[in-house]
Amino acid sequence: MTQRKMEPSIHTRLDRDSDYTAYLRLDKLLDAQSPLSDPPHHDELLFIIQHQVTELWIKLVIHEIEAAMANMRSDNLPPAVKKLARVKHVQNQMYNQWTVLDTLTPSEYSQFRQVFGQASGFQSPQYRLLEFLMGNKSRQTLKVFKQQPEWLARLEQALHERALFDEFLAYLARQGLPVPDSALERDFSVERVEDPGVVAILRGIYQHPQEHWPHYEMCEALMDISNNFQFWRFHHMKTVERIIGHKAGSGGSSGVSFLKKAIDIEFFPELIRVRTEIDS
Repeated sequence: MTQRKMEPSIHTRLDRDSDYTAYLRLDKLLDAQSPLSDPPHHDELLFIIQHQVTELWIKLVIHEIEAAMANMRSDNLPPAVKKLARVKHVQNQMYNQWTVLDTLTPSEYSQFRQVFGQASGFQSPQYRLLEFLMGNKSRQTLKVFKQQPEWLARLEQALHERALFDEFLAYLARQGLPVPDSALERDFSVERVEDPGVVAILRGIYQHPQEHWPHYEMCEALMDISNNFQFWRFHHMKTVERIIGHKAGSGGSSGVSFLKKAIDIEFFPELIRVRTEIDS
């Protein structure tokens, strides 16, 4: 076997505060998996890492979406489109990641299921923040986070602020498009409903994309991340169904039937409606 020799220029006398392990905090990261099964069950580590990696990806998605929203508030749309393109690729990783958990069989899961009690992804504060940023808001969901005051405060703030699509509409209004007041001056803590005035604006953008190219690009970027979110939800539901069938889920949910309801939630209904109305 041909071996690759280490290049003489590679650093070997490293400052412990700036080497690879220190920079990535690998000591903490690799010590963050604490299986509870006794005796240890081989597959519990898979289950923990699957969810921890998802949380890391969600952290990055939130980071990118919040930055894209800040770009729009500054009337700087191209960087916002770029950030949402990155979100799309992160979502692809999150979607494909379910195939790893699909290797967990029902019998394997049942042998350690009891150790994490009522823990559930529904209790993820990051996931709830992401839903809020995407526009799916519900005050009722905040009840889960009463014991986490810092997260509760952050979620309360996001509940009352503009979501991603709201920021886009505000941007369009500043560019002179006739966005209706009903879309700009509403209670942002409640779920958006389809607005015919917004559909009319989007129809103009889609029927004349060359005249509205930056806006058209953003509309398509929003559709990309919305569709990817739905794909992720669907694969989540199918993975759960594959592992537990139609048993009750963790955290008190009904399981698969609860997850199926989320698949029909549309973040940007006007972007769906406009496709029906183009050229009509």
